[in-house]
Amino acid sequence: MDLKAIIDAIVLGVVEGVTEFLPVSSTAHLLLASRVLGFESAGQAFEVLIQLGAIVALLAVYAGRIWQILIDLPRDPQTRRFALGVIIAFLPSAILGVAFHHLITEVLFRSILVISLALIIGGIVLIVIDRMPLRPRRTNIMDYPLGLAFGIGLFQCLSLIPGVSRSGSTIVGALLLGTDKRSAAEYSFFLAMPTMLGAFVYDFYKNAGTITGSAALLIAIGFVVAFLSALVVVRTFLAFVSNFGLAPFGWWRIVVGVLGLVAVIFFGADRATVEPDTAITSAGGGSISDGSRPVELAVQTEAVEVGLELGFQRGRLDAEAGQGAALAVGHV
Repeated sequence: MDLKAIIDAIVLGVVEGVTEFLPVSSTAHLLLASRVLGFESAGQAFEVLIQLGAIVALLAVYAGRIWQILIDLPRDPQTRRFALGVIIAFLPSAILGVAFHHLITEVLFRSILVISLALIIGGIVLIVIDRMPLRPRRTNIMDYPLGLAFGIGLFQCLSLIPGVSRSGSTIVGALLLGTDKRSAAEYSFFLAMPTMLGAFVYDFYKNAGTITGSAALLIAIGFVVAFLSALVVVRTFLAFVSNFGLAPFGWWRIVVGVLGLVAVIFFGADRATVEPDTAITSAGGGSISDGSRPVELAVQTEAVEVGLELGFQRGRLDAEAGQGAALAVGHV
């Protein structure tokens, strides 16, 4: 493990901790930051597993509140309804997440275009919602009826699309269903506990076999950094939303989304990357493996003609400089 890998783990840990509970999509920011840093883990294991640091931070801040809920659960009908409501809100996204896990992680997670568009659209939604003259009917999360909880859970399903934001979708859904901003943000915290913990357990089960010793150390570093940065966010987010609303997050999402689109349009950032466990030999003889960097294989018409004239005596198609990487037949 080199110094760059450690620095990357620290940076991504900060990104995870700061963005996990903000309505800006931590998944989008992690994936975009990973692309910028050239950091890639098998099955996105690192990006998924450092979320545990943010979960632990949330549990630490709300430990007293959670303990009181557990004490009141057997004897207080209101507390039982609240706990049941959180479970009901959690189930829709959990079921869909398991059912479409492969599509989400192997297709949507790999598309910078999808992520960027989701960021921009979500940012516009936050700005519009922030300016709407909504009249809240519910200001205490303990009073949320089961129907409201289920409605918020349906909105959370939108967050299965990378870039939508789990907290953003639940807060917007709660506001549209008649809550105020502060209680909507707080309910998003409580709903995050089973949702994120369930996602962590499921993805850990899926990726456990890909975690090596060095990867485990990087995950540990990311976990600690995510925990510390998430502590700050959880302690300050409710007051910030109450004072400044959702518009600042909306504008931030739009800026990041536009930058992502620029990367896709002008730099080909959405090009498919090499799948793990493959090795492709380039014209210069170098090897790119483990899906660490994107590779473009371009075979021009002129290159094919050269290869035909030589009768493929060297077993390859040679292209002139600037025509793209040569295709090494023996290595594909």
